[in-house]
Amino acid sequence: MKTKRWLPSRFNAMSQADNGELILYNSYTGAIATFTPEEKPIILSALKREGVSGELSDTLLPLVDSGFLVPDDVDEDARARFLHQSLHRTDTMHLIVMPTEACNFRCTYCYQTFPRGNMNPEVQEGLKQFIAQKANSLQHLSISWFGGEPMLAFDIIGELSESILETTAKHNINYSAEMTTNGYFLTLEKFRALLNWHVRRFMITIDGMKEFHDARRFLTGGGGTFDTIIGNLKAIKAEIDKDEDFEIYIRINFDEDNLDNVKPFIDYLADLFGNDRRFQTFCRPVGRWGGEHDGDLPICDHRVAETKIWEFTEYGMDKGLPMSSIVESAIMPTGSVCYAAKPHSFVIGANGQLYKCTCSLNEDFNHVGRLLPDGSMDIDYDKVAFWVTGGEDKDANCQACFFRPACQGNHCPLYRVRTGKRPCTFEKKKIKQVLRLIWKQNQIQEAEQLETIERS
Repeated sequence: MKTKRWLPSRFNAMSQADNGELILYNSYTGAIATFTPEEKPIILSALKREGVSGELSDTLLPLVDSGFLVPDDVDEDARARFLHQSLHRTDTMHLIVMPTEACNFRCTYCYQTFPRGNMNPEVQEGLKQFIAQKANSLQHLSISWFGGEPMLAFDIIGELSESILETTAKHNINYSAEMTTNGYFLTLEKFRALLNWHVRRFMITIDGMKEFHDARRFLTGGGGTFDTIIGNLKAIKAEIDKDEDFEIYIRINFDEDNLDNVKPFIDYLADLFGNDRRFQTFCRPVGRWGGEHDGDLPICDHRVAETKIWEFTEYGMDKGLPMSSIVESAIMPTGSVCYAAKPHSFVIGANGQLYKCTCSLNEDFNHVGRLLPDGSMDIDYDKVAFWVTGGEDKDANCQACFFRPACQGNHCPLYRVRTGKRPCTFEKKKIKQVLRLIWKQNQIQEAEQLETIERS
């Protein structure tokens, strides 16, 4: 009888925790595990290229359960291809809905041109009918409210949400919603309403202290926005019950102009929202995203940007501001695949135009169809295929990458189209640091939980 042999998974990555523990991660299973310094030599020996044979010890068995060790006859490429096919399941749908394409801000780095206002009544009816017609085949539906500034069309969000909630409840569909908003109109009263409409995740950009933010993210007619946004967030923190389940990701966009302002701003945020895990930081570099001022933007060198993302993130954690849950989600299986590369994800414009990507609204190859008033979609499937294919299936380097199951070569199809380069994620590029930060955040949470128990 042939002796069983186990080999290290090609989707493994490892790092070291601050206390010397070994951190292992597998992008196919999504497993993240830690091992003590005493266990570390045994684990590392088993994960050598030649693997390990025979009956496994109690220390090594968890490596198999988590996918760090795989049988020597397993085809991991086939596993990755099968995972890719899972994106084509028809019982899941994600819609990015633009209830308006207008905005009350004129941010210096914005790429949008705001050609239209609120969603047409015919399009609203078409969206209601579309979801109702799909309901029998859906198990999961997620809506991302986007714009423009979606809160300019708050009444439309409400009407559509009530219809969606009625349909999803009737058909027992798992429904979730999120919103990208500048936060200017996110008053306490409207926030409560959004929670009732199952909007539980919010991305709000604030680019530094008042003088920096207001110079970059100002009102259409001029005027600052910082005080209003911060006032809204303070009211939400003070008045919404601590047990209410939501997450607000405070996105900090940085470039050469505001690099020195980020840490003082994080100090300020920590004074306001520190140790309230509902408020999380998400730091990202400003990019040239297609706006009219792209050539004037003082963007950071990519090496500086990739370093500063995690430096600022950890600084926030040390001050009591959690790292955004987006980061850990991004390293899970398919977690970094762009919505534009998913077959059952569409952007619905205010006039019924269908897109795959929110960052190229004016380009013809992104105009993939139209939502009709009767709820049907007139789709150009050749254009959809342009976005959905072209990742790992055509890139040998992506096929060989340890991060393949997480991003499948499709973290950003638009970046690949525009540059001809692979769109690797910030998380993949600094995976050792990301794993250490995830470990650190878990340690902080465990300490907080223990403190809560001791107090009670």
